[in-house]
Amino acid sequence: MIPDVSSEALFWLEANPQALQGICRGLERETLRINTKGNLAQTSHPETLGAALTHQWITTDFAEALLEFITPVTQDIHHMLTLLRDIHRHVARNLCDEWMWPMSMPCFIDSTQPIQLAQYGSSNIGLMKTLYRKGLKNRYSALMQIISGVHYNFSFPLAFWQAHAGVSDIERGKEVISAGYLGLIRNYYRFGWIIPYVFGASPGMCESFINSRQTNLQFKKAPSGFIYLPYATSLRMSDFGYTNQSQNQLDITLNNLKKYVFGLKQATCTPYTDYQRIGLQKNGRYLQLNTNILQLENELYAPIRPKRVAQNEESPSDALLRGGIEYIEVRSLDINPFSPIGIDEEQVRFLDLFLIWCTLVEAPKMSAKELLCTRINWNKVILEGRKPGLTLVVDCGRSKQPLVTLSKWLFIALRRVAETIDSNNGDIEYQRVCDKLMASVDQPELTLSARILKEMKEHGILGLGLNLANQYFQILSKEPLEVLNQLSFDEEQVRSWQYQLELEATDMLSFDDFLTNRNNHSY
Repeated sequence: MIPDVSSEALFWLEANPQALQGICRGLERETLRINTKGNLAQTSHPETLGAALTHQWITTDFAEALLEFITPVTQDIHHMLTLLRDIHRHVARNLCDEWMWPMSMPCFIDSTQPIQLAQYGSSNIGLMKTLYRKGLKNRYSALMQIISGVHYNFSFPLAFWQAHAGVSDIERGKEVISAGYLGLIRNYYRFGWIIPYVFGASPGMCESFINSRQTNLQFKKAPSGFIYLPYATSLRMSDFGYTNQSQNQLDITLNNLKKYVFGLKQATCTPYTDYQRIGLQKNGRYLQLNTNILQLENELYAPIRPKRVAQNEESPSDALLRGGIEYIEVRSLDINPFSPIGIDEEQVRFLDLFLIWCTLVEAPKMSAKELLCTRINWNKVILEGRKPGLTLVVDCGRSKQPLVTLSKWLFIALRRVAETIDSNNGDIEYQRVCDKLMASVDQPELTLSARILKEMKEHGILGLGLNLANQYFQILSKEPLEVLNQLSFDEEQVRSWQYQLELEATDMLSFDDFLTNRNNHSY
C-alpha cells in the first residue's frame, strides 16, 4: 500500500503548521573505548566518569568498554547536539590513552582477549543488569552485542494531538495518542528502509568480526584486510549484525497497545528450547536471567520502539499500560563516522520529517505476516541498497517498484512537510536537507555508506578508524564546554556514586531471592 502524496493529512498540516511547535527530542549514542592501536580497551569504565548504574548522562551498554551517552529531553536541535558534544568533550578529557571508536561495527577484536561485561556494583539491580548481559552473551555472542548505534527519541507536543486528534489532555487522550504513535510505527516498518539507504554507514567490517561464524553472504575482501559488500548500506542492521532471527516467531503486532504489551509480556514468560539448553545455572553460577524467549522486554530487537518513562520499578510495558505511549525510539541509525559525536543536524532534521510524515498519512492495520514481510525491503536496502536497478516489494510482494521510484515519491511528500516546518521557523533548513538527500537517490555515491566505503578502501578500516578517532579526540578534548560545565559533571559524578552506594546499602533480599521474586512477578 502506497499512501497518496497529496493526502488530506498533508493539507491539514499545511493549514495547521503551529501544531508542530514544541516537538521534543533526545539522543543516545554508543561508542567503544579503544586503545591507540585500535584494539578494544581492556580497562574498566573510568571511575572519573561516575557510576554507570546511576549517572544520568554517561553509562555503559553491553560491555565495560561500550560507552553510552544520553542527552536530556529538549525542544531545540542545536541545544541537543551541543549537549551531546559536551558529554563527548568531558569523556575525551577523562580517557587515559584511549579513544572512542567512530564506527558502528567493532574495531579489531582479538579472539584471545575477553569482552568484559558491563559492571554495575553489588546491588541487586546492578547484579541483574550484568546477569542480563551475560544472558545476551550466551544467547547471541558478545561480538554481536558490541555493535554500536545511535537512538533517536521523538515526541509530539500535546498541541499536536489536540489539533490533529481532538484530545483534551494527555490522561484522557492517552489511547488516541497511543494509536497515533502506533500508526507512526507501522508506517516506519513499511517505509523506514529509507533510513539505512541515506544514513547506513556500515558497508564493511573488520575481518576479525567474522571469526568462525557461518554466513551465506558473499563478502569481498579488500587488500587492506577488511571485508565488505559492494552495495551494502548497513551491515549493522543485517542478519549478520544486530538482529535476532529467533524472535521472528513472536506474535507481536502494532495495531493495539494492549495487544502489543500482551505479546511482549508473553514473550518474557514463554520458555524457549535453545535457551533451556543453555540452562539457568552452571556450577552454582547464573548463566542468564531465565530461559524464556526474552529475558527482559528490552531484549526485543526492533528498529523502532514505543516508550514511556517508567516510574519506580515499573517494567517498560507496565509504564505503557499506565500512561500510554509517550515517545518513540528510533533504533536504526548507524554511527555517522564523519561526525565527532556520531550524528549531525542533517540527520536529525530528516528524521523529524520522516516521523511526522509517518504519523500523518494513512497507516492501515498490519498483520504479523505483513510485519515480517516488511523485513524483505529492509534486508534488500541493507545488503544491496546502492545496487543499480534495485526493486522493492509493494503490498507484501504482490508487486514491485524500483527503489528510485519509491524514494522519489517519498521525498516529494517529505518536502511538503519540510515547507510547512520551515514556514514556522522562517528559514529553509528542512527543505535544504530534503533536497540534498533526495539527490542521493539518483546519485547513490552521495550516501553515507558509499562515502565511508570509499574511505575504507583507501585507508583500511583500522587505519580510517584510528585516524578519525585520534582526530576527534584532539578536537573534543580541547574544545570548551558550551551548555554543561565542569561543576555539573563533577556534581553528577559524586551524586551517581552516592546513589549507587545507597542502592547497595538498602537491599533487603539476597540476589537469589530478588531474582526469584522478580521472575515470579514478571507477567
